[in-house]
Amino acid sequence: MSYTAPVKDMLFCMKELADLEAIAKLPGFDEAGLETAQAVLEECARFSQEVLAPLNREGDVHPATWKDGVVTTTPGFKQAFRQFGEGGWQGLQHPDAFGGQGLPKTIGAACIEMINSANMSFSLCPLLTDGAIEALLTAGTPEQQQAFIPKMISGEWTGTMNLTEPQAGSDLALVRTRAEPLGDGRFRLFGTKIFITYGEHDMAKNIVHLVLARVVGAPEGVKGISLFIVPKFLINADGSLGARNDAWCVSIEHKLGIKASPTAVLQFGDKGVSGLDGPGESGTAPVPGAVGTLIGAENRGLEYMFIMMNAARYAVGMQGIAVAERAYQKAAAFAKERVQSRPVDGSVAGSATIIHHPDVRRMLMTMRAYTEGCRALAIVSAAAFDAAHRHPDAETRKQNQAFYEFMVPLVKGYSTEMSIEVASLGVQVHGGMGFIEETGAAQYLRDARILTIYEGTTAIQANDLVGRKTGRDGGRVAKGIATQVAATEAELGAASSAASRSMLKCLKAAREAFEQVVEFVVAESKSNPNAVFAGSVTYLMLAGNLMAGWQMARALLAAERGLATGEGDTAFLTAKIATARFYAEHLLSKAPGLRDAIVDGAESVTAMPLEAF
Repeated sequence: MSYTAPVKDMLFCMKELADLEAIAKLPGFDEAGLETAQAVLEECARFSQEVLAPLNREGDVHPATWKDGVVTTTPGFKQAFRQFGEGGWQGLQHPDAFGGQGLPKTIGAACIEMINSANMSFSLCPLLTDGAIEALLTAGTPEQQQAFIPKMISGEWTGTMNLTEPQAGSDLALVRTRAEPLGDGRFRLFGTKIFITYGEHDMAKNIVHLVLARVVGAPEGVKGISLFIVPKFLINADGSLGARNDAWCVSIEHKLGIKASPTAVLQFGDKGVSGLDGPGESGTAPVPGAVGTLIGAENRGLEYMFIMMNAARYAVGMQGIAVAERAYQKAAAFAKERVQSRPVDGSVAGSATIIHHPDVRRMLMTMRAYTEGCRALAIVSAAAFDAAHRHPDAETRKQNQAFYEFMVPLVKGYSTEMSIEVASLGVQVHGGMGFIEETGAAQYLRDARILTIYEGTTAIQANDLVGRKTGRDGGRVAKGIATQVAATEAELGAASSAASRSMLKCLKAAREAFEQVVEFVVAESKSNPNAVFAGSVTYLMLAGNLMAGWQMARALLAAERGLATGEGDTAFLTAKIATARFYAEHLLSKAPGLRDAIVDGAESVTAMPLEAF
């Protein structure tokens, strides 16, 4: 079974929840209404289904390889990436001034999901390139932007993000890569970077590394980190590729999942650059050091890198939704085909397909509800991003920016945690066959496992949610969002269906649990930080559950309106109502228990003596 993009559900989210028609009225987005969205999504679905999806299993079986510093990607990846670039997919959300299409993130998010569902290993290359482009758009000089962004948008070059070092994982204060000024605005970099996604490959002519390093004499800690552009090949004055830079891939990792995505160890300043400061090949030894140029001001590198990080964190959340969708589709198809046992209600005389069994239905509904809830949350968040950047009213921009920033750790943290559960359920639906690699269900579980780790673990997202997004403003943004949830409860109260009554009960209880946790976080953050941070991940999961459930409540109301007016696909709307009700009764209903664990359970987290572990 291959992949079928859920275009109808994506368009429903854009129309009914994200209000794409309002986004299309923002300056610069006047051609980006539902008609454009449908055309773009259908074409992206075709490319994802026909070009990328068939390579997904191939990449798992025949992953990227390394030999003598050269990385060869999975057969077919190079050709697919050329088609990706030619199709304009890298530039979907980027400015048309640099060759992009300038479409809203609201549309781009759906395309990111499709591309990741089809082939997550492949998609990591454009994901990191997107982040590099965003960093250059924000902090690069006009000359840097013109030199690099158009080539990355076209797919001729790709981008990377170089933070981590052997001694410095998430603690970037420990970064030791050094940058020595050459006196002409350029620097020579020396150091080792690890876990560099697509740090070396054969799919593009050049790779633009964005590297965190310390200028010699810079302050210790995060205050002394700068950001540099270090291309694999140096760029000549006319824009053509010059000498090979002194940045080399010394190995790639052997991983649990996403095997086709080469994760490189890069060495900067190992062999020297030929042809830069001397004849090089004609007798003079190459000068060591990877040549780079500074982005923005010295010692502000972490600030610029967070531009990439936030773009990547949202995109990783989309990866979680994407792999969950793929796992659900595979499990549902298997459940409709696999014959096993007689149904408990006797509806079939003999053995029946396993989708007749209640527990299999429960697992499939869990997978579907999680995926649709997180998709709705992500697309609504993308709409807030678009409004934050394009709305003519400053106060509206500010409010949408605050909303989006609050949602980013939820989109990243909650969506990726749920993807592991969904992919695991996919294996369970397959039974013993799910444990067999040839079936294909296990790949989704292995691929999903990295998502809660890279671009900041779930705990790092939770720390951000507690510290920057809740504690810093005294819970003002969190409480404001809770007020919006309460407004949806009022709409549910005016409805009369069993589904809306059930949703109202569960949504209200979840919202109240969330508000109580926000009060706890605000009250205890300074006086008892261990108690607050002991429950930080649980708080993230409660908040993510509520926000996704809130969007499912809004989807339920929209679907009921559609049925009442006779607008839309009856079967689709009926299924949406059933899925939303299941989300309420089986997922959203967990929120009060999470509240209890946070508010009452902190002491038991730290009660065990360290030596007893």
